[in-house]
Amino acid sequence: MQPTRREFLRFSLAGSSMVALTSAIPNFLGRAAAQAPAAGQAGARDTILVVVQLTGGNDGLNTVIPTRDPNYTRLRPTLRIQNSLRVNDSTGLHPSMSGLHGLLQDNALCIVQGVGYPNPSQSHFRSMDIWHAASTAEALTEGWVGRALRHVPAATSFHMANQNEAAPLALTGAPARVPSIATLDDFQLRLNAASAGDRRQQREFLDGVSRPADNPPSLLDFVQRTAVQTYASSQRLSEVGRNYQPRTTYPQSALGNHLKLAAQLIDAGLGARLFYVTLDGFDTHAAQGPAHANLLRDVSDSITAFYRDLAERGQRERILILTFSEFGRRGHENGSQGTDHGAGAPMLLVGGRVRSGLVGEQPPLTNLVQGNLLHTIDFRQVYATILDQWLGVPSRQILGQAYAPIEILRGV
Repeated sequence: MQPTRREFLRFSLAGSSMVALTSAIPNFLGRAAAQAPAAGQAGARDTILVVVQLTGGNDGLNTVIPTRDPNYTRLRPTLRIQNSLRVNDSTGLHPSMSGLHGLLQDNALCIVQGVGYPNPSQSHFRSMDIWHAASTAEALTEGWVGRALRHVPAATSFHMANQNEAAPLALTGAPARVPSIATLDDFQLRLNAASAGDRRQQREFLDGVSRPADNPPSLLDFVQRTAVQTYASSQRLSEVGRNYQPRTTYPQSALGNHLKLAAQLIDAGLGARLFYVTLDGFDTHAAQGPAHANLLRDVSDSITAFYRDLAERGQRERILILTFSEFGRRGHENGSQGTDHGAGAPMLLVGGRVRSGLVGEQPPLTNLVQGNLLHTIDFRQVYATILDQWLGVPSRQILGQAYAPIEILRGV
């Protein structure tokens, strides 16, 4: 016999038998998937953007290496990379990045050189805020991804976060709060009933509950409907986690796990189009060599696994992964076999529709400003190209002014 409304309150909303619903459970996912934008509508391309933030200031000069430039050896007598992976006759990738080098061979890696902004800040916090907000204004309160989400119909976004990691400024300004999640468990319905029998009774009730037609709407009706929707979402996400079999091996790292979770959500067809994930540790002031190699290996292996996993599932041309860091490092190494805060650095883009290879020019090593590499491409040109050509939203409204696009995408 189905429980009464009074019994529902007693065993489901009070005491040790309470049904605890996590605040991050995405009941909106099913609605987003059902509200696919019409052809020709802004944001109708059904493309997916994954932003990978390299926190701390990645050393671009040891990531994308000018192998034929004698000034590189002069500036990096102990930190220079001598066994790089060939990009062309004068440029190589760090040897830890074999995965991304393989994607270069598959025409799925674009390397944008010399990216930055005018009058660069050497502060981690200020420079990161500038990249997040896509603005050099003094007061920065909204992010470029958050503003973009206002123009992407029915899309959802996720911050793939470590435990207790706050959502970045880049995601603020979205029409709805972007949830920060670490695992699918963050979405699970938590049934804390005292016994297996109670838990079974709760599930049976949630599966069969319906509001009597002769009763007016009430708070309890809302709670019942919300519980049913939440239960359905939780059940579906539980199945996603239980049934997903990656088509390739992901690294056992936080970045690898976060991108694997993103792949699960994409494959489930839940309407999510923007993902944001961070990897810390790039502030390499001392003993840079082995630490930087491990970081770049994690970036390369994790992104490669994510891309190949989804490419095997027919998602190759829907995916675009973008990496950035708040600044590069100085041209010359310091006395601690590390590098200090710099400026211009490369951005990496991975996807089935990128213009593979090098874009832009390597900043000249004979023209450093206070030891910093000059930028030749404003990072907002990269953002503008992605907004207009990939997400299908008006970059001028997002960025506050027009920026010249650059050739990083093909066939869009």
